[in-house]
Amino acid sequence: MEVAPAAGKQKTKKHIHLFYCSECEELALKIAASSDAIELQSINWRSFDDGFPNLFINKAHDIRGQHVAFLASFSSPAVIFEQISVIFALPKLFIASFTLVLPFFPTGSFERVEEEGDVATAFTLARILSMVPKSRGGPTSVVIYDIHALQERFYFGDDVLPCFETGIPLLLQRLRQLPDADNITIAFPDDGAWKRFHKLLQHFPMIVCNKVREGDKRIVRIKEGNPEGRHVVIVDDLVQSGGTLRECQKVLASHGAAKVSAYVTHAVFPKQSYERFMTSNSAGPGDQFAYFWITDSCPHTVKAIGQRPPFEVLSLAGSIADALQI
Repeated sequence: MEVAPAAGKQKTKKHIHLFYCSECEELALKIAASSDAIELQSINWRSFDDGFPNLFINKAHDIRGQHVAFLASFSSPAVIFEQISVIFALPKLFIASFTLVLPFFPTGSFERVEEEGDVATAFTLARILSMVPKSRGGPTSVVIYDIHALQERFYFGDDVLPCFETGIPLLLQRLRQLPDADNITIAFPDDGAWKRFHKLLQHFPMIVCNKVREGDKRIVRIKEGNPEGRHVVIVDDLVQSGGTLRECQKVLASHGAAKVSAYVTHAVFPKQSYERFMTSNSAGPGDQFAYFWITDSCPHTVKAIGQRPPFEVLSLAGSIADALQI
């Protein structure tokens, strides 16, 4: 007769062998430091003279029968092919299970086909990842944080198990530490951000903004909610140039917000567009963000920004370590 485990007995953690791409080394070290069940492994990221990858998975024989994960960063098309090559190779090394951690799904904002000829690259990347081979334990798990459009979860095929996580708990933890924690209002720059996040933040007063067209201009306005006297935190999944966030900050300040901060999970900031938010580059107190919280899902940005005001980096390391135990 099988004996049930004793009440309150903790489940034994899986021992995870974590491989990672070069630009995610700092995040990988933090993940390993946050859990004694995670052991870092290495890959030789070399190239032939013609520029094509010359890759080698170290200790490949030692990971047979083990739980394996790979931490990826598809920060540019140039680095995707070499990582895809490793991602497709690891499950074939007779491992017990395979988890791909891709904190930022980079093509997520390119999912629409509005006219004949548009290419939905988000769907293309999801199809590629859906073809990752099965390990001995079954389908590959794909962990992604705050995907841009909710419908993209349905782009993945049945041969992988997508696991969608969020960085919002990191924001909630940080907000509780603020001296004005009881005066926080959450603002969303558009209805899409509200749909993605409002259920995770529903114990806060909320403001929803939207863009309206006036002639050739698109102007941000407050659709609902009142910022007067409040510390308003704008929440969205990602930032590119930051134009919309800046316009939201201005309209919230003009309607009486005591101060305005921002949180985005993915700080993409192409062409160093983060510079427009630096406290040292602001025109004055009314033009500043009190805080601008980002995660380390985009390693290049984190390396460039560091902790320069108003930016603060909230690391996904602990959350990823927990996700690897699912």
